[in-house]
Amino acid sequence: MVAQLQVKYYTPEEYLELEQKSDTRNEYIDGEIIPMTGGTTNHNQIAGNFYRAFPLTINNQDYYIYINDVKLWIDDYRFYSYPDLMIIESKPIYQSDNNTIVINPKVIIEVLSDSTQKYDKTEKFRAYRSLPSLQEYILISQSSYYVEQFIKQTEQQWLFNALEGENNQLSLVSINFSISFNNLYQRIVFNS
Repeated sequence: MVAQLQVKYYTPEEYLELEQKSDTRNEYIDGEIIPMTGGTTNHNQIAGNFYRAFPLTINNQDYYIYINDVKLWIDDYRFYSYPDLMIIESKPIYQSDNNTIVINPKVIIEVLSDSTQKYDKTEKFRAYRSLPSLQEYILISQSSYYVEQFIKQTEQQWLFNALEGENNQLSLVSINFSISFNNLYQRIVFNS
């Protein structure tokens, strides 16, 4: 006889209470708490390079950029996530009076890792697409000069753009912002 593990389900309120006390970050997906894996130095450097460049080049446009620690709530999927980067136009809209949980990103950026890239491209993107505010979803490889850009066309249609090669650049469509791959991948050492 094989023993079956019983999965414990939590309410969103229980998750938020546990998350305040946790030493690690965890996502919440419809009752389940999923521990997040740690990032690599390349992952951190790429996210930091984008984060550093964005406010320097948007020329006082009304955007906020958040990195790593601000939670995103997706009501349709009962999902709390920690995107690597989120760009919000005008002012953040909070889930409640808690100013660590937003609901209105215009752009979400994830730096891909081997362990999460399938999830980031499928289930997570499906949930992200349900956000009315989301206009672009950017996936950045940390193992080569490669970026996938998804641009919202209609509620049901997203345009896919693959960017590859050291001399390329990422240009957002929904915001007047571009970053060269040389700057995005500055100080990155790819594993052979």
